Amino acid sequence: ISICRDLPNIEVITFSVNGISDLEPLNQCQNLSELYLRKNNITSLNELFYLKKLPRLRVLWLSENPCCGSDPHRYRMTVLRNLPSLQKLDNQAVTEEELTQALVDGEEITAPPARSSLESSCPGSTASSAAEPTTETERELLNFSLEETNKIREELGMKPVPRDKFSSFSPRETDCNRKKRNNVLNAILLLTKELDAEALEVLQQTVGRRLQACRKKELQEE
Repeated sequence: ISICRDLPNIEVITFSVNGISDLEPLNQCQNLSELYLRKNNITSLNELFYLKKLPRLRVLWLSENPCCGSDPHRYRMTVLRNLPSLQKLDNQAVTEEELTQALVDGEEITAPPARSSLESSCPGSTASSAAEPTTETERELLNFSLEETNKIREELGMKPVPRDKFSSFSPRETDCNRKKRNNVLNAILLLTKELDAEALEVLQQTVGRRLQACRKKELQEE
């Protein structure tokens, strides 16, 4: 997710089911209001250190990460103690009572997590991760990616992507290339709302030429 370092104005990020373990690049996203990180590889709640200085963050979905641990109360209290401006955590509204209780039951995070020199930038490069996911996992990934992509498109005033048009986001591509492509696509969709009419026309022409080149290449390969 290093691309986020260059997106200080991004407001909604959906990186669920992506093998993400490091949230440091997000500390540059000062306008971030919604962050979806469900089912990643975030092992330590100390990663919240990088989110504490995001003044507009109101929605966080962090469930089904290793950092949630076996004690859901302690997990929720720790998140809310460090991110008291949240209005919704893991798709559940935050109450004033919880914020008060979090000051007692939650753990204050004052430092970033320690990094191992052996950590890989791409979890999919390990032998254990190289195998194709099960059919159930593939279906869940596709459904969740479609849901979140359409949420972004709704934010931009765009029509949702029909399921039968979503095949290009195949969950079988489990390596770094798939993750990078989807992340770049989400970033581009969000940034289009920063463009005026003239810039959008330039973008449309560029995309049109690129699409024609891709189709020509596909025909040649056939």
